Amino acid sequence: MSDESPETNPVSNTSTDPASANNFSDRANDVMGKVNETLNQVDWGQMGKYGKAAGIVAVVIVAQIIIKGVIDTVNLLPLVPGLLELLGLVVLGQWSWQNLTTSDKRNAVFERVQSLRKEYLG
Repeated sequence: MSDESPETNPVSNTSTDPASANNFSDRANDVMGKVNETLNQVDWGQMGKYGKAAGIVAVVIVAQIIIKGVIDTVNLLPLVPGLLELLGLVVLGQWSWQNLTTSDKRNAVFERVQSLRKEYLG
């Protein structure tokens, strides 16, 4: 054991010491003042864009988790995953036959894709 008194030992400061409580309170007030000053300098009009982006990211993450859960559950069922793959191939074949057999249909699909790209990407 050391012979140092609690007043001289910087490690043994306790919360019962009123001087340290005031010191902590003063430091906390200074920190909060600086935080408030920094937050007042932020352009909150631009935060709407960031909030929307953060919301979209959160929704996408939640949707991915739900979709993964559903797909994992479906994969546990016998025969269902194979039947769903076969259904996907049949639907893809039908769509391809209806939309890609002639050059006019292929051009129409290409134009639709370009218009959607122009509409959403600018």
